[in-house]
Amino acid sequence: MKRKIRIVDTTLRDGMHAVSHQFTPEIMAEIAQRLDEAGVDTIEIGQGDGIGGSSYQYGFARATDEEYIKAVSKVLKNAKLDVLLLPGIGTIEDLKVAHHYGAKVVRVATHVTEADVGEQHIKFAKSIGMEAIGFLMMSHMAEVDKIVEQAKKFASYGADAIYVTDSAGALTPNEIAARIKAVKEATGLPIGHHAHNNLGLAIGNTLAAIEAGADIVDGTCKGIGAGAGNAQLEVLIAVLTKLGYETGVDLYKIMDVADDVVVPHMVRPQVIDKNSLSIGYAGVYGSFLLHALRASERFKVDTRDILMEMGKRKTVGGQEDMIINVAYELSKQK
Repeated sequence: MKRKIRIVDTTLRDGMHAVSHQFTPEIMAEIAQRLDEAGVDTIEIGQGDGIGGSSYQYGFARATDEEYIKAVSKVLKNAKLDVLLLPGIGTIEDLKVAHHYGAKVVRVATHVTEADVGEQHIKFAKSIGMEAIGFLMMSHMAEVDKIVEQAKKFASYGADAIYVTDSAGALTPNEIAARIKAVKEATGLPIGHHAHNNLGLAIGNTLAAIEAGADIVDGTCKGIGAGAGNAQLEVLIAVLTKLGYETGVDLYKIMDVADDVVVPHMVRPQVIDKNSLSIGYAGVYGSFLLHALRASERFKVDTRDILMEMGKRKTVGGQEDMIINVAYELSKQK
């Protein structure tokens, strides 16, 4: 018997990017209840950029963090309710609210070279009894030694687990495996992986992460998420079950959630098109896509050119405002 793999579903957080953050609390509760019944261990919810993310800069969600968390916490019987917090977007006050209304887990997400900005959030979460996970985003933008250095910082703050996250869907299986193995050996903590599918490698990269020692992996129903989406959860469960891993997730039930519950609420099928492929190739943050599409239409320039230029400039999450500047500059060059 192979080991147990913890499954975190982010349909109701990363998937919010694909619907312009417009899931209602009722839709979230409906999907979350079915995910819980299917046996998913942890369910992450909220505006795509985490608690505190509903804003002009990142896009307004249909409801407040409080409304989403209250609605979902009422229907969960076994799954742990999880929120994402990006320091500078979400605050400790936001985390207090999330915890008050039922969040049990917080993933503190920082750029791969900036774990120190999450220190106070990790420590505060631990002080109020939450599970606190360090979440290193855009891990393709740092070499292995640098990622290990930052992971050790999260470990020193008391993180319960550490994620090596491929926010741009830009890494290959060998690159993922090297990062996971090194962080696992350096910290001794449970290690997680969050994949994006911009190069069509989300499932392959997730398997590579598990084989390299990852204990926790993410997925979304139908792969719904930023860019070309995430590892497609029902596919991932089928593959892991076939390989003999224990996930606790019922394969038929998760298939039903994806096809019967999530699909009716999707705006469009989650596919790898020329623009989402460009995200993976250029190595830019997945949530840039909708912003780039709007700027492309406004300034009459190719979306791919915007994304490629953002990649050349090594932009990171939180620099969405630069997309307008880049699109304007490209339009003048035309």
